[in-house]
Amino acid sequence: MKKGKPAKNVDEYLAAVPEPAQSTLKHIRAVIRSVVPKETTEVISYGIPMFKYNGLLVGYAAFKKHCSLFPTGSGVLDQFEKELKGHRTSKGTIQFPPDKPLPDALMKKIVRARVKENKEWD
Repeated sequence: MKKGKPAKNVDEYLAAVPEPAQSTLKHIRAVIRSVVPKETTEVISYGIPMFKYNGLLVGYAAFKKHCSLFPTGSGVLDQFEKELKGHRTSKGTIQFPPDKPLPDALMKKIVRARVKENKEWD
């Protein structure tokens, strides 16, 4: 990620990300968009692209040596613990190499689980 003033929107954020991470993040964005409800919006929150639906849903970002998916919320990482084996995880993030995103099917499952959690708060 280039240092400087924070991005005002998701497209500006993505434009500042070097390859191969930029292509990876654009792919992640498309995968997430394919499964979220149509009322979902995209924002920059905490300095990264986030999807919002009844609150923050999921975010993603590029860092110097990795990319991350941030499935905000309680138990999503625990729910997919077995499928995430081999990926570095911490309390609220899944890390992966910039040129090797998470499998689409797994991302879709994670995003659907987050949508379900946020619907329950409705």
